Amino acid sequence: MSVFTLPSEEALARWVDGYAIGGLTGFEGIAGGVQNSNFFVTTTLGRYVLTLFEDIARADLPYYLHLMAHLARHGLPVPAPIADRDDEYLGTLAGKPAVLVSRLPGSSETTPGAAHCARIGAMLAGLHLAGRTYGRRQPNPRGPRWRSQAAALLRPHLPADEAALLDDELRFQARIDLARLPAGAIHGDLFRDNVLWTDEFIGGIIDFYFAGHDALLFDVAVTVNDWCGTPAGELDPTRTDALLIAYHAARPFTDAERNAWPAMLRAAALRFWLSRAIDRHLPRAGELVQVKDPGAYRDILRQRARSVPSLPVSDTDR
Repeated sequence: MSVFTLPSEEALARWVDGYAIGGLTGFEGIAGGVQNSNFFVTTTLGRYVLTLFEDIARADLPYYLHLMAHLARHGLPVPAPIADRDDEYLGTLAGKPAVLVSRLPGSSETTPGAAHCARIGAMLAGLHLAGRTYGRRQPNPRGPRWRSQAAALLRPHLPADEAALLDDELRFQARIDLARLPAGAIHGDLFRDNVLWTDEFIGGIIDFYFAGHDALLFDVAVTVNDWCGTPAGELDPTRTDALLIAYHAARPFTDAERNAWPAMLRAAALRFWLSRAIDRHLPRAGELVQVKDPGAYRDILRQRARSVPSLPVSDTDR
């Protein structure tokens, strides 16, 4: 993630001493992303990831940390939060809420094929199924309410044609009935750079700090838009089919989800157009800050409004 807050080595060493993980031997900032400050931390006993939370309210953080712990207990390859000597996941470092998690193996795949997408579809379905027994509930932090608030902040900075597109899409999304869609804990940001691969296997699913309770289909749409998209913003049919069929095999889509699928792909595109446009027009200062092009998801939104593929159906539904 981007680095907004840089702790001193001395302060970090003292903080690490509060854990049973040995002494600090090194750390480095992780460039990429836009929300929190992240570091690779190495101690005499292992390698970890440190996150300093820049904007997330401290009261909201237990939802994410306990979700990660819950999914790890279910065998999913997610970062497990590390408890300190007082058996607490969440601490304070450099004046910010802070957490250590296990560092998972692998590296990102920037040019996925159909086999990668099939594994991602199956993994996402597994995450949604495991999340059914997660007892905490917290709204999607980038859900409809946030999108409306973000649009109000952004609108004065947009050219007339983009402002019109934004307003049209918000009106369209307001007409969608989400109440009939299966809901639960979602990742919310399952992009290619948030999945680590070791050869053909998934070594880790990372960055759960946009997770929340929302329509599961929204999570599928976020994932499909990134993993199956072409440089022109269209969806590659082979990769899209591979991801959706693998997901459907583990958690079959409902009729309500099939009806809502076009709208969910548009909602997912809108969410990332808004967040990237805010990062572009209303940036925060930081040492290592990555701002992604909002125009890519603006164009994806326009393309999804024109056409989308259908969700798969079961043999019993034919």
